[in-house]
Amino acid sequence: MVTVIKPADGFVLYGADCLDVLRFMPDNSVDSIVTDPPAGISFMGKDWDKDKGGRDAWVAWMQEIAVECLRVVKPGGHALVWALPRTSHWTGMAWENAGWEPRDKIVHLFGSGFPKSHSVGKAIDKAAGAERPIIGHQRLGGNAAQSTAEKGGTYASNTNSVGVKPIDVPITAAATPDAAAWEGWGTALKPASEDWWLLRKPLEGTVAGCVLKHGTGALHIDACRVPYEAAEVNFDRKQRQQNSEGAIEGAFGAASLIGTEIDTYKEAGRWPANVTHDQSDEVVSAFPRETKGSTARFFYGAKASVKDREEGLEALPDQVLAYSNGAQATINDGEDEYTGGSQNIGLNKIKKRKNPHPTVKSTELMQYLTRLITPVGGVCLDPFMGSGSTGKACALEGFRFVGIEQEPSYLPVAEARIKYALGKAK
Repeated sequence: MVTVIKPADGFVLYGADCLDVLRFMPDNSVDSIVTDPPAGISFMGKDWDKDKGGRDAWVAWMQEIAVECLRVVKPGGHALVWALPRTSHWTGMAWENAGWEPRDKIVHLFGSGFPKSHSVGKAIDKAAGAERPIIGHQRLGGNAAQSTAEKGGTYASNTNSVGVKPIDVPITAAATPDAAAWEGWGTALKPASEDWWLLRKPLEGTVAGCVLKHGTGALHIDACRVPYEAAEVNFDRKQRQQNSEGAIEGAFGAASLIGTEIDTYKEAGRWPANVTHDQSDEVVSAFPRETKGSTARFFYGAKASVKDREEGLEALPDQVLAYSNGAQATINDGEDEYTGGSQNIGLNKIKKRKNPHPTVKSTELMQYLTRLITPVGGVCLDPFMGSGSTGKACALEGFRFVGIEQEPSYLPVAEARIKYALGKAK
């Protein structure tokens, strides 16, 4: 059974398995694809994120979907497909096997990731049955966790849990010589990046011919330039004035670019790069600094709004979100329940939310991505719609949208978020 929802002209949402819908869509009927598919890691135990039996089975499953996506996209049309670094090669292989041309990969950097690492020293002591001495306590959770709950990365352990109950976690020391030798060793890095594969359906002839015939085949560079800061523009103007007798040095070396013409060109912004970031303090501080500020300004930065995932959903009922890190116990503090993590690194709150999707993407980032590859007024497809972030972005950018989602609980959320964005765009 397929549920069909049409929140507005040019917008259609399907509640069904994406293959069941894609197979009935006409050839060459959409202009672009921006989608956030499963990663195959069983995130939060979700069935839709299982690996289908292993790498080869998962790649074959994704490839079948990518083949249908290739068919419905116009020649030269682009796709931006999200991937988790751990299984990004699975995603890239599946889409390339389907006939898509890998063109690039945008890396999105974020500061909210939390390392899910296994302490080797503690594991050795546990295996030996040795009790580790407590040498202090560390305060975890509270407002700091809440304020960063929805910024940037998808797979941070507390990314979508709005609030972790403050807790004093004991700091322990090694109890055995073997554990002491392996203190400070772990099993994972802090997650701080996600991939977006930039793919293209093979051209029909040349880029120029494809653009003129189908409206697809190119990237909208000027619409995605990274703006200059006012101080930089003023500095550049001053330098050009001082050098007005000769050619501008550097990349703009031709004498014909001196004056007003280069002012207009430069102030349009920097060329979009294959790196984006969430503008978090952690990310910005990691870039080198110079006289005009952090070099993070060279790359597009999307500010993730804390209210982004919930706005427009006031009329919807709350749904329970249960977060578990291999929970060992449940504690009821009167109003909320908290589950204790298996590594005793904090208590995760079971939170009621109107948007139950665990991996909501920033609308501002999705606007940037859809704008980069979708022609003006074009149709963007998301075969893994989730709670509708791509559709919300399309509504704000003036694109048409086709979304497909198999989880029934996400469909009304996507519809409400898209309707909200359509009203906001008027």
